[in-house]
Amino acid sequence: MTSQQHRNRVKRSALAAGTALAVVVGGAAVASGADPARTTPGKPQLKLIAASKSVTLDRWEEDPGVYLDLGTYVTVDNAPLELKVTRKSYKDPVVAQQVLRDGKTVRTKKLPAGLVKDFSGLPGFLEVSIKNAAGEEVSKSKGTFCPNNASGRLRPDAPATSHYPESCPTNPWTLGSVWGVEKGWASNSSTVDYDKPVDLPAGEYTAKVAVAKKYRDLFGIPNDQPTIKVTVRQITDGGEGQGGAAARSGAHHSGHGGHDAGGHASGAHVAGGHAAGGHAAHHYGPRGADAPTPPQLSHALEDRGRASHLGDGPGHTDGSRIAPALKPNAKRPTGRAGVPANVPKPDLRSLPAWDIAITDGEDGDVPGKDYLAFSANVWNAGPAPLVVDGFRSPGADLMDAYQYFYDADGKQVGYTPTGTMEWDPRIGHEHWHFTDFASYRLLSEDQTKEVRSGKEAFCLANTDAIDYTVKNANWHPYNTDLSTACGQQNSISVREVLDVGSGDTYTQYRPGQSFDITDLPNGTYYIQVIANPEKRLKETNLNNNVALRKVVLGGEPGARTVQVPPHDLINAP
Repeated sequence: MTSQQHRNRVKRSALAAGTALAVVVGGAAVASGADPARTTPGKPQLKLIAASKSVTLDRWEEDPGVYLDLGTYVTVDNAPLELKVTRKSYKDPVVAQQVLRDGKTVRTKKLPAGLVKDFSGLPGFLEVSIKNAAGEEVSKSKGTFCPNNASGRLRPDAPATSHYPESCPTNPWTLGSVWGVEKGWASNSSTVDYDKPVDLPAGEYTAKVAVAKKYRDLFGIPNDQPTIKVTVRQITDGGEGQGGAAARSGAHHSGHGGHDAGGHASGAHVAGGHAAGGHAAHHYGPRGADAPTPPQLSHALEDRGRASHLGDGPGHTDGSRIAPALKPNAKRPTGRAGVPANVPKPDLRSLPAWDIAITDGEDGDVPGKDYLAFSANVWNAGPAPLVVDGFRSPGADLMDAYQYFYDADGKQVGYTPTGTMEWDPRIGHEHWHFTDFASYRLLSEDQTKEVRSGKEAFCLANTDAIDYTVKNANWHPYNTDLSTACGQQNSISVREVLDVGSGDTYTQYRPGQSFDITDLPNGTYYIQVIANPEKRLKETNLNNNVALRKVVLGGEPGARTVQVPPHDLINAP
């Protein structure tokens, strides 16, 4: 079963109680509300709450267990919770700082070294104990808390919208991230690990949830331990459930499990109807390391009769980076082409290859041959976005591409012709690509010879959040939804964007992401990824467009092997 099917099933799980977040807020706002006599200005007050007193989890016939989404939230009051997570380079460890804001005064507090090891969230934050009807503990687990998960406003005087990013990045080459929850908001703390379902037979259970002591001490969180009644019901292929009385009651909630609190999304998304019949039908495997977290449907919206609404809006976020495509200009640019002096430009940078494996050519290459497949990413360090429009003449097979430039106020002040866009009909692509966006080469051990090479056109999209701490980073980029970002075959124009702080990943699952190594001798080689190889795109710096990754080939034809040593501190083969 795919991770996508897991998500669809988790989303169909039902919450058995009618107590939704909107209802809990009435009590939570008082319980977690800041007492002026006991609070420190600029210091957030955090509290763990449960949105519902009971939940129903579906266990499907062929699944090894259920996915624990218990509907717990971390409420934030008195001041926003904000964390800045960075690494200077891949030779340096991840460093996390809490940002404390009190009016115009901003202070930072460094979190203990080694507490945060990557950019997916606070590890071991949530502790969950499950007991059966006899009171015996049958499961104990710890979960990562991503503050950028689906969130909602606790009271009407809180900020109407959240300005923090959504989802926590899991790309191994991430360099900077910002996590945050607005004052007067609550963020979903439940972790759904699609790789580790919990083996609970159909029946009745009690879950006790708590924040780990190290985080209680660090953030001053009360030792609240909400309990949730859990009904596990067995679902057969026919869709019929077997479980306790609660499973047979009039449960009306669809659940909020179609998200991943830790940001560990590994399949296509399920937003706005783009499920297996849409985008996922021709994009097998995730497009980026940060495949958009499936959006959460707020219980509060369900209770208000607006259960069909997904996405972000006043008072809520869905925890997903999914966003629609931007529209191109109405017509191709006119007037003299050029780039004004000192106008901000993008800065394209390649990341080292990863997700490296030997494949047999069955998926888009020549069956029976040996291929070295890999994932590659080019990201934009700013300070300006890369904006490219393509315009197609009637009957033409190619679009003419133009790069636009904007001043500090966002006004277009220049453009340059920058090549073409082509329709890529290959399974796994099927959209308009900006030609020659990247070049892949396999170099000899001494890096002096190209033993294999190729150019790859990209559909530019903001698939991964690489560094949201760079100047002008856009925490809410558009063009992340791959079902709409790069046009259809009959499109006459398209806008492709690589925003500041975001990167575009092409995974090993896609045609073109491999070298034919059938007749290549065993030994040490380097995968070289070059951004903007023809230098058609105007950017701030052309000297940081190349990245290398060492690989060691072994084995024999039909049974080749590859070893991928760590790249500095990054062990992401």
